[in-house]
Amino acid sequence: MFLALATAGVVGAGAAIAVQHSQAFASPAPVAAITAPATNAAQGAPAPVPAPMISLPDFSVIASRNGPAVVNISTVGSTKAASFRGDQDADADNDPFFEFFRRFQQPGPRGRGGAVPTHGVGSGFIVSADGIILTNAHVVRDASEVTVKLTDRREFRAKVLGSDPKTDVAVLKIDAKNLPVVPLGRSNDVKVGEWVLAIGSPFGLENTVTAGVVSAKGRSLPDDSNVPFIQTDVAINPGNSGGPLFNTRGEVIGINSQIYSQSGGYQGLSFSIPIDVATRVRDQVVKTGKVVHARLGVMVQEVNQGFADSFDLESPEGALVANVERGGPADKLGLKAGDVIRKMNGQKIVASGDLPAMVSLAMPGDKVTLEVWRQGKTVSLEGKLGNASDRNVAAVQNDEAASKLRLGLSLRQLDPMERRESGLSSGLLIEDAGGAALSAGVQPGDVLLSVNGRPVTSVGDVRDLVAKSSKSVALLIQRGDERIFIPVRLG
Repeated sequence: MFLALATAGVVGAGAAIAVQHSQAFASPAPVAAITAPATNAAQGAPAPVPAPMISLPDFSVIASRNGPAVVNISTVGSTKAASFRGDQDADADNDPFFEFFRRFQQPGPRGRGGAVPTHGVGSGFIVSADGIILTNAHVVRDASEVTVKLTDRREFRAKVLGSDPKTDVAVLKIDAKNLPVVPLGRSNDVKVGEWVLAIGSPFGLENTVTAGVVSAKGRSLPDDSNVPFIQTDVAINPGNSGGPLFNTRGEVIGINSQIYSQSGGYQGLSFSIPIDVATRVRDQVVKTGKVVHARLGVMVQEVNQGFADSFDLESPEGALVANVERGGPADKLGLKAGDVIRKMNGQKIVASGDLPAMVSLAMPGDKVTLEVWRQGKTVSLEGKLGNASDRNVAAVQNDEAASKLRLGLSLRQLDPMERRESGLSSGLLIEDAGGAALSAGVQPGDVLLSVNGRPVTSVGDVRDLVAKSSKSVALLIQRGDERIFIPVRLG
């Protein structure tokens, strides 16, 4: 059965750091030692070794010490009502990934247009005594008013210092002093199988404590965040978003962010943003008021056993480079399509998702060394990471240039590997679509083959043909295995 991934966050739409270490809360020692293996005389084989008896950690100490630094966050905002579609509910039932990152919105009036008032509830935690708070970006998204409530029932109006949708981390500030704070740990030290504790406000129930174990590390989820999530089986529900995930020493190792669920409630899979990622966002927001991200400029895919056999790899590990952005950081490093990236700065890359996760923890301009498998040999490449915002600026410039063509397309030529995979000898890849073309149904990833029946091999061809058209153009598009004509009115 397929499940849908949802944010463990807000009830309704729209809804951290002076490091301070408190006394460590060590896990209790084993109450029974492992006995030496005995020999089964009858079979001549060692007898089974009994597992060590470990008592459960006492989470009451962590809850009492750190609970006062966990806050309830409520938001007020508005959102645009979606147009009513009679088949909307059917789509949700039939598609297991409908609203993959659902924000637990309260249902509002259904109909056409108009702003609908929304109320949200989430969690957060205080990381400095002067009122700096960490939470999820989606908790405060579209919020016009953010209120923070402490466990002593005091309430403060909070200011959003900065919000980073890429990592889903937001930094808030309240006007208060001498506040309780949580100690911060290191997410790199987290071990699979260790006990963890979450405190938050599921369904608005303040300072609710739940516990479980770390199920996995470095999980890549099908969104655009590239965050190496910590997966747990801690019960996380709507309203827990933005709350802290503690280890048994009482240190925050993550921010509870998402759940994997078909029902919208907890079903055993919860995901937290590593605290190392969150503190990098916090530091940038407090210092500059904004967040920047590093960029390598490649598209990668998983190395399966078939690829491993084809490339003479000992094991199906690494990130296979499918496309290199022309003129980007990876291109300057010397990466080529078909390379398999095995290590970054000495860190092994097992799954393809490991690479973007590593890049997300770096800063623009950081030096990087890649160990690459190329044509049966190991090659070392060195260079610098770029700035993700540079690509955004380029895309905006392309959109502006395209808008002069009255189309709204960002185009580039197919690279050799894309031509081989698509079986096309020519065409222009549509990297982004907007304006008239988007309204007509053109999508990013489509390949533009011709305009008004004339083949196009360059952006200049498109510009000239559109300039000769007065009211509309007919675009021949390759989408997957299908070719379709899409009429676009130039207006």
